[in-house]
Amino acid sequence: MSTVVIVGAQWGDEGKGKLVDFLTEKADVVARYQGGHNAGHTVVIGNEKFILHLVPSGILHRGKLCIIGNGTVVDPFYLLREILGLREKGIEVKRNLLLSKSAHLIMPYHMAIEEASENLKGSKKIGTTGRGIGPAYVDKMARTGIRVGDLLYPEVFREKLQRNLRYVDILLKALGSSTELSSSEEIYRQFMECGELLSSHIEDTDIVINKIIDEGRNVLFEGAQGTLLDVDHGSYPYVTSSSSSAGGVCTGLGVGPTKINKVLGVVKAYTTRVGSGPFPTEIKEPLGDIIREKGGEYGATTGRPRRCGWLDIVSLRHSIRVNGITGIAITKLDILDGLETIKVCTSYKCNGRVVEEFPKEIALLESAEPVYEIMSGWSESTAGIREFKTLPSSAQKYIKAIEKLLKVNVHMISTGKEREKLITIKEQF
Repeated sequence: MSTVVIVGAQWGDEGKGKLVDFLTEKADVVARYQGGHNAGHTVVIGNEKFILHLVPSGILHRGKLCIIGNGTVVDPFYLLREILGLREKGIEVKRNLLLSKSAHLIMPYHMAIEEASENLKGSKKIGTTGRGIGPAYVDKMARTGIRVGDLLYPEVFREKLQRNLRYVDILLKALGSSTELSSSEEIYRQFMECGELLSSHIEDTDIVINKIIDEGRNVLFEGAQGTLLDVDHGSYPYVTSSSSSAGGVCTGLGVGPTKINKVLGVVKAYTTRVGSGPFPTEIKEPLGDIIREKGGEYGATTGRPRRCGWLDIVSLRHSIRVNGITGIAITKLDILDGLETIKVCTSYKCNGRVVEEFPKEIALLESAEPVYEIMSGWSESTAGIREFKTLPSSAQKYIKAIEKLLKVNVHMISTGKEREKLITIKEQF
């Protein structure tokens, strides 16, 4: 039996979806532990591209059980559209997708609150996707949230909805919002219809997943976003609203820490970031645009262009520590093909002082100047290479330098979008 956490070690968009898809071959269960439909996992199989937002990437493998855990927030209408889209492509969903009763629902008023709140921030906007994720988590922590299980109890749902709408009406007016929400009865009717369609998927998933682990079967845990967007351990306040680091598995699925065997950190061969917030290694010159176009660095959910920068060892050290990462998967190595030189940030200068640890203070991170080590690039193509020894010598040196700087071994290297374009150095299951 083995349980493996797949966690993004940067600001998200590291290519976790492909790794989950590949590792699902030997897994029995794939379980999502946090986030909502504000993040997307892209998987390319043959000539077909699949973009998944809520449903775990493992759904693309026949016979694998997929679980959406209690740590997520769920827009039930979006989930139904995603299920329908998968069915239209011939992917079985009915029997192998479970949704936690304890996951919280994203309500129509959450999107209205998020839009009004962002507008008030002006130049200090967080850069959210506007999908109601943050306000849904706010309600969860304020103990006023409505959970998936409430869809099975109409009167309980109605009472919570009416109570919340009274508060929301006051809040939206205070925020200066002119958004008009549907009536309580209309929202109630729509959600009850949605609940009926989802009822066969709703389950006590913590019981299910612990039973499966106790039976000695292989389980893969997947999150959305990345460690540097974690609400506790990321570049706060420019973060998501949940625990995207490995610790989120315990709270987001009801799995004890003693049941986690491995943590695979997914690291893009360079660094990207979407939205606002400090980004010390961002490439401002035209090369940043070239990497963006070559790497297809546009959000799978929103289509927003990603900011591109050099690999940041300082932030990765932080991610390795807070996640307990046991191995690394390097993705998009092929995007660096053809560069004469490659920079790697090994420390920061903050207010004239050299810093080797990721600053917790946002003001320090915003002022951080990267200190680079310059390495030789490679002119040969790495695309589609399946063995480490076949990589260009400079690419091999780049990988080995990352291992030395981070003191963690590289277990996998992705050399293209497609499922089979992967170098496996160490098996996870």
